[in-house]
Amino acid sequence: MKFLKKLNTLKKSLFSIFYFLVIINSFAQEMVLSDQAEISIITVDPGYDQLYDTFGHSAIRVTDRKLRIDQAYNYGIFNFETPNFNLKFAQGKLLYELAAYPFSYFYRSYKEENRGIREQVLNLTQPEKQAFFNFLQNNAKPENKSYLYDFFYDNCATRLKDVAENVLQEKVVFNNNYTEGKNETLRSLIHQYAQKKHPWGTFGIDLALGSVIDKKATTKDYLFLPDNIFNTYAESTVNGKPIVKKTNVLFKAKDKKTKGFQLFTPLIVFSLIALLVIFITYRDYKQRKRSKVLDFTLFFTTGLIGLVVLLLWFATDHSATKDNYNFLWAFMPNVFVAFVLLKKEVPNWVKKYILLLLVLLALTVVLWILKIQIFSLAIIPLLLMLAVRYWFLYKDHNSTTHP
Repeated sequence: MKFLKKLNTLKKSLFSIFYFLVIINSFAQEMVLSDQAEISIITVDPGYDQLYDTFGHSAIRVTDRKLRIDQAYNYGIFNFETPNFNLKFAQGKLLYELAAYPFSYFYRSYKEENRGIREQVLNLTQPEKQAFFNFLQNNAKPENKSYLYDFFYDNCATRLKDVAENVLQEKVVFNNNYTEGKNETLRSLIHQYAQKKHPWGTFGIDLALGSVIDKKATTKDYLFLPDNIFNTYAESTVNGKPIVKKTNVLFKAKDKKTKGFQLFTPLIVFSLIALLVIFITYRDYKQRKRSKVLDFTLFFTTGLIGLVVLLLWFATDHSATKDNYNFLWAFMPNVFVAFVLLKKEVPNWVKKYILLLLVLLALTVVLWILKIQIFSLAIIPLLLMLAVRYWFLYKDHNSTTHP
């Protein structure tokens, strides 16, 4: 995928020529390709350094040696100068763009990152190549280049199938035989790419995305990953023949040093925090007191997390943040109850409220067991920690002293 770092790099190095290329494209709209023209699908291997590079990237390449054309058509660009950029990005309302620029720039940027680049040359007739070129040129015009990005269903990878269907229509038949016998979900597909390399990023994804990504993936669901667009093209046909004429490895990545054991993963960090909280709770129990600062911290933090979860659910256009049951254990009203727990005398209604929290923790576990939503394994120590502290407060909230 083409996200912040790559886009920022492209902005710095290419921004000044993009507008020039747009002008050139407007003149090239009616250009007639020669018999040496080729249309290719480009797949870039996943990156290793940043979460937003983890899933790979896709683009279309148009070459014509006779006319000296070698263009990359990249659907993964957005403009940092967009008004209210950060707000639109958070709300899922940021428009992405198709950018056409020299393939040499595209190739060089990924080679420098040591990311493999594969090319699938399409088996098209001359009129079909011309139609592809015309479509891309028209789509790259300022009035047509923008689209509302969706991580799963409308991104740099899925657009490559859409373009072929628009141009070739009934001539192309896309097959997804590689998905047969698999029982993946969108969440498990994300984990395959991100979990080992970016455990904290994966935890954030599991926290932000709801149960809508825990259903069995359809063949369409697989296509948000560039590797699967590569697989789909490899199995598909045009005019009854394989759509891929030839596959080239344009750049083979050098051996990468894999990350060793990561000590400070979410599971380990949260386990240590849970042990500390359980120890303090045991000490409070033995000493017949209540650590108000600890209760305030736990309630305020979980409530704040719950608020973010609910905002992502109801206040954004992100399709994957809906029906997120993380709000059950990260209960938003805890933000307000946290201040109540700072008082010397805790009102009686708090006991009933804490009983509700215990029920919600149990419900979280039930939903997990039933696979209605798959939660991050890292919340297991958090659930245990909260259960122990909530039970302590339920049993002893008015019989303890309050230092």
